[in-house]
This record gives sequence, C-alpha cells and structure tokens, in this order.
Amino acid sequence: MLRPAVPGAQAVPDHDPTDQPDWTPTRALRRAVLLVGLLLVAGVLLGRVDLVVLATPFALGTAWALRRRPADPPRLRIEAGDSHLVEGGPVTGTVTVGNHDTVGYDLAVVRTRTSPWLRIERGDRPHAIAVPGGGEVDVELRGEALRWGRQPLGPAGVQVAAADGLVVGRPVIAEPRGVPVYPVTDPFDADEAMPRAAGLVGGHRSRRPGEGGELAGVRIFGPGDRLRRIDWRVSLRTRQLHVASTLSDRDAEVVLLLDVLAEAGRSGGIKGSPSVLDTTVRAAAAVAEHYLHRGDRVSLLEYGPAARRLRPATGRRQYLTVLEWLLDVRAESSPYEPYDQVFGPHVLSSDALVVVLTPLVDPRSAEMLARLARSGRFVVAVDTLPDSAVPPGRGQWSDIAHRLWRLDRDNTIGQLREHGVPVVAWAGAGSLDLVLRDVARLASAPRPVHR
Repeated sequence: MLRPAVPGAQAVPDHDPTDQPDWTPTRALRRAVLLVGLLLVAGVLLGRVDLVVLATPFALGTAWALRRRPADPPRLRIEAGDSHLVEGGPVTGTVTVGNHDTVGYDLAVVRTRTSPWLRIERGDRPHAIAVPGGGEVDVELRGEALRWGRQPLGPAGVQVAAADGLVVGRPVIAEPRGVPVYPVTDPFDADEAMPRAAGLVGGHRSRRPGEGGELAGVRIFGPGDRLRRIDWRVSLRTRQLHVASTLSDRDAEVVLLLDVLAEAGRSGGIKGSPSVLDTTVRAAAAVAEHYLHRGDRVSLLEYGPAARRLRPATGRRQYLTVLEWLLDVRAESSPYEPYDQVFGPHVLSSDALVVVLTPLVDPRSAEMLARLARSGRFVVAVDTLPDSAVPPGRGQWSDIAHRLWRLDRDNTIGQLREHGVPVVAWAGAGSLDLVLRDVARLASAPRPVHR
C-alpha cells in the first residue's frame, strides 16, 4: 500500500520490516571490513592476541553503526513561492527533504535543475545538509524570472548517507513544479475612439440614442423624456418643449488575434532582445489590460493549428484568465490553411474590433488579413517582427536574400493598406491611436448597400 501522495514528491511504499530500502556500501565500509579482516587473519596466523584486540573496536563500531541504519528512504518535495510572478521579478522556491524514520541521515546531498529562464543563485551546485530523525530540512532557492511562460522548477534529487557514512541510499527524484511567469505589460494607452460600440453600458460613444454625454441633437419633447433634458432656449424660441437628445455610452468588444504560425528572432528574456512571441504575448497582455480596465469585453484567438479561443468577458477576472491563457502560447507551423478552423460560424462579432498581432512572415497571415477586411470586419494589424530578427549568415548571399525578403514584406504591407487594413508596428503607448481614429471614421461613414 502506498502512502498519500505528496505534491511534487515521489511515492514511496510504507515501511515493511522485511523489505529494507536499497543501501549501497561506501568506501569507508569496505575499508573498515578490510582492516578488521586483515587484523584478525594476521592475529590468527601469527598467534598475536594484540592484533585481535586491535581489530575489536573497529568491528564493534562498524556493527553498531550498521545496526542504526534508517529503514525509510527520504521524502522530497518542491514548492514554489510567489503565486503571481512577473518577468523580471524575484522567484523563490523550497526543496524540502523529510525523514520519517527515527534514525537521522548523517548527510543529504540535494541537487536541482531548473529552467534556463529561471536564474537561480547557486542552482547548479549541490547542497549538503543533515536531516534529523522525524524532521524536515528546507533548501531555499532564490533567483530571478527572465521570461514568461510555465517555467519548470526542478526536477530535484537527493541522496542520503547514514550509519556514520558507511552506507548511502538510492537517489530519490521529485518531479518538477511548474512556475507560472506572467508577461510584463508594456505601458499602453489608446484613444477612446472605437469603430462601433454595441454593448449595454460602457465608456465609448455609440451611434444609438440614449443616456450619455455626447449631444446628438434637439427634438420635440415626448413621453418618457426627463425634465432635466429640456432645452429652454429652443423651447422659449419655438414656444414648444424641446429636449436635448444624446448618444448612449456603450462598451465594445475587442478581439485579439495572435498569429502563431511562425517564430522569428532569438529571445533574450526580459533583459535581452525580444522574439516574435515575446512581442506578441506582451503586446496582447498590455492591450487586454487597457480595454478591460475601461470595461470593454476582450476575447483572444490563436491563428494556428490549435485554434485556441478565449470567450469574451470583462473585469479583473477576465484579465487574470487572459494572463493564464497567454502562458500556453506556442509557435506551431502547419501545412494547411487554418482560416476555416479558426474563424468558425459566430466566432467574430460584426461589431468587434479585431487587433491582429502578426509578424507577417507566413503568406497565409496576409491572406487572412485580406479575407477579414473583405468580410467587413474592423481590422487593425500590429507588426510584431522585431528589428533584431535577422537570420544567421550562411553564405555570401544571406544578407542580400534577407534584404530582398524585407522588400517583398514591405510590398505586402503596402498592399494590405491599400485594401483598408492599417498596419502599425508595436511601440507601446499610443501605438494604435492614429489607426483607431481612422477605423472609427470609416465605421461612421455610410456603407454601400448591394441590391
């Protein structure tokens, strides 16, 4: 029968007197046995009692030490410290070595292995501790988180020595503990202009009449109008009651579409150069935080084989859900067109603002943007390809090939802008102000009706 499982620990069977744990003799035990044997053989062959007397304390000490050998192997578990860890923040963890036996361990050597994005102080060095019987000893791990994601803390292993160092136990391994490191949100602020606000209540001006702060016009007083809306100047001039009508303030839906078809650039963490995924995830977290703080509804989509989707919602709970959702973003290439798989029926609202975070590396990304624009969606493309994303030089023509590819990519961006898809590079605060004003202006214009 197994004991109740400890999180992050290896399951060890209950103690059975007939089933001792695996112990391996050390060199000290071999030397003690060899010395006692040589002294006894020499004493018998030479007829010298003093040699037998000299071997007696060594034999009794070895037998007494082996008699006090622990019966249970050590328990090992890994625990993470802070539950809300952001890039660049301090990370803490604990490796606990427990001894359920009454006999203590003379020496326990603990080794840990962590993610390269968790810079742990002295993480590559072993820790030597002594564990008393029936007690636990903690090994503190401190460092810094360098990159977002679910970074593994561990695995950890421990090997103990007992019986005055005469025997060592088998190694015990603890499974790694995933430490969620949330992306740092770059400072982002955008203009209040939205293409179309069609919710129930919010902070954006809509085109529907109702309670709000934006003046829509003056009309004749009707049943249900509030007295405080009466325009007395117009009423006295026309000798008939008139009221000032306003446009209602409503919330909007923002869809963040993450292009994960390709990854470019080498990530250097929070202190180095960003990759495409780094820029995409951090920008998505910043935009989501901004609009959720204003009370808008935010949803996320992945443009890739997995086609993951986060339903639209608002509030702080949605923001925490967005951060958890972003931790699992991975670049996945697929030979098939994922458009129909991602944009199924009733996935995108016709009134939603679609912010596409894309490096425009894969040709299918540009085709997706063009199809969204032709379908009448309000689309804004954010270029997430960093300037440091340069392929390694493999020959004398690598630089020329890279420049030609850049020119072709610039032509693609120009064609998208001609089709009504604004493309703007991510630059933090104010990145989307100009394009949002243009999209809002186009949304307020009358649309042609096909008959």
